[in-house]
Amino acid sequence: MSYETILFERRGKAACVTLNRPDRLNAVSHQMIAELDDVYRRIEDDPDIWCYIITGAGDRALCAGADVGVIGDSASPGQDTRGEPLLASYWQWDAPQEATPPYLRMTKPMICAVNGLAAGAGLDLITTSDIAIAATEATFFDPHVSIGVVSGREAVRLARVLPLNIAMRMSLMGARERLSAQRAYDLGLVSELAPRQALKERAWEIADTLNSNAPLAVRGTRLAVRKGLGLPVYEAEILAESHRLRAAVTEDAQEGPRAFLEKRDPRWKAR
Repeated sequence: MSYETILFERRGKAACVTLNRPDRLNAVSHQMIAELDDVYRRIEDDPDIWCYIITGAGDRALCAGADVGVIGDSASPGQDTRGEPLLASYWQWDAPQEATPPYLRMTKPMICAVNGLAAGAGLDLITTSDIAIAATEATFFDPHVSIGVVSGREAVRLARVLPLNIAMRMSLMGARERLSAQRAYDLGLVSELAPRQALKERAWEIADTLNSNAPLAVRGTRLAVRKGLGLPVYEAEILAESHRLRAAVTEDAQEGPRAFLEKRDPRWKAR
């Protein structure tokens, strides 16, 4: 895979996507959106990738949000920014995702390694990830109202991860309200802090731990929780049990107990 605004690497069954516009604080451009859309699709379709990491290049930022110098440009009257006729594709009717993976349609878990500043669309990568860790130097804020823009999905997602009064404070005070890495950890926005120089390696270690478990069981668990968040508890439990039953007939479901009884490490096949 060759890209201009992102980097892609693999280690075993794990992959890492690095936003690579450090001179722009890894701000999201139209090209980056297109490249991320492609790499997310490739990750989901590759049977040899079981989980993936998102991080930013350089020491200053995970992602500063949309690049306001280019992201607001439209191609021409009657077209969207990709050059397609307006409202001609489903994605144009959906909430704009910018850097966010299609996390409700993907099965594979995402680890977000916040190496520096995270703002706007950068917050989306945290609130839609399954495990988020941060460098001790990281900072978090939502600048939308400070530049005259409504904080849309960013604020909605924050309010589902943080206590409501904290999410509202961040969203309504804008760029003047910033969370430190320690405060973000204390509030549960991230689950672990690490020195910046060790952050990415720690993310790889977490990926290895995830991949030591049965991959289909991991995906079923992830989907049960993600999909269940939008349902009443009873319906969420029924959905989760349906995922359990689907995974129960796989080869890996037989391999797990067999390996336990034989006192050896399981050999997962993701089937």
